Amino acid sequence: MSGSGSPSWDAMGDEEQNPRLFIPNFLTSHQCKELEFIHKSNCAVGYRPHVFSTTLAHLVATNSAHLIMPLVPIRASLMEKVESFFQCEFELCIEFSGLISWSKGASIGWHSDDNRSYLRQRDFTAVCYLNSYGIDFEGGLFHFQDGDPGTVAPSAGDVLIYTADSRNVHSVDEITMGERLTLTLWFSRDGSHDEDVKLISQLSQIFPRQMNDVTITSIVPFPASDTMYWFSGSAHHSSSDLVINICCGRLHALGFSIYYSEDPTNDLLLSKPLKVTRKDEYYNFEFSNLLHALQKQRVRHHESMFLKDSGLLEVSFGRTGGSAMDEFSWDWLATGLDDWSSYSKHLHLELLRYVKNDVVREARKVFDVMPDRNVVSWTAMVRGYVQEGSITEAEALFWAMP
Repeated sequence: MSGSGSPSWDAMGDEEQNPRLFIPNFLTSHQCKELEFIHKSNCAVGYRPHVFSTTLAHLVATNSAHLIMPLVPIRASLMEKVESFFQCEFELCIEFSGLISWSKGASIGWHSDDNRSYLRQRDFTAVCYLNSYGIDFEGGLFHFQDGDPGTVAPSAGDVLIYTADSRNVHSVDEITMGERLTLTLWFSRDGSHDEDVKLISQLSQIFPRQMNDVTITSIVPFPASDTMYWFSGSAHHSSSDLVINICCGRLHALGFSIYYSEDPTNDLLLSKPLKVTRKDEYYNFEFSNLLHALQKQRVRHHESMFLKDSGLLEVSFGRTGGSAMDEFSWDWLATGLDDWSSYSKHLHLELLRYVKNDVVREARKVFDVMPDRNVVSWTAMVRGYVQEGSITEAEALFWAMP
């Protein structure tokens, strides 16, 4: 269960000058692996060179909103830790949360997380490390400019929490091999930047007809614009010979190739139906698109038409080959497809329930701060509880009516 770890050093002693908290083993290995999978099967190019990101808004936009659900309890646990440590219970909202990976060449110099005018709303930061320094990536050490600890060498499951202002100026060394993967959240006291309000609004518009539908036949992602998946491996070259399609690169790392019944152009790479091949065999299952293949199989691909530098691929996405590939069987893949379908349907139903319930929770927040409540507002709130099945809350509110 997330949140079970204990601080490995006492941040409280330096609370005024450099307020920060480090918690080892906050996330379980299973949680780290699940979030890693979600990221690697959905990410797009990020906000800096050599950086990939999976935002919650991106998951919604690509018809993969159900994959938000594994993040929900983790975000709540992190919010609780931040509010408790900084003694600001019920004051914060989550301003941004996303899965972010840094590949070879990525780095950032000294900065605070609120160092731009459009970032001033950020008050606190939480960084959850999903993989380990020295095992999954090289380089990428986190340094604080002042205070203790000066340097953090992360392991999977660790969490680092600190203020987003100039009291915690920090930098990250350049990644020299592999990917450094995190779940990063920023928190704000300014409710107008509440990420959840925006997400619930988007989800409520997407799923209005599905709220009471418990039959789900298929969950197929819709890729974003192709330009969001093309990654230049070198900041000093613009040649197409040094360009990787992220989706293709991740498929390749597990030894798969793609078979298209028609030759797609680069612009249509993600949206065309395809089958996966391995050596001289192909699996007789047609995926709707490349993102669909990534999500359903947890497999990776290389196609010379779209990838011109396999060495660059290896240092960006990890080593290819290995014993896991030698143990592969198509039966194993078929079982994985069935498991993924069940997993997706379960998360989708969970999401529908969450949207229904959270709409009512958000409505209650508004109701509680209304200066003038009338019979319409009271009745609407009671009806909302009844419709979501919260009879106890509906009765309590009914008897509280003036």
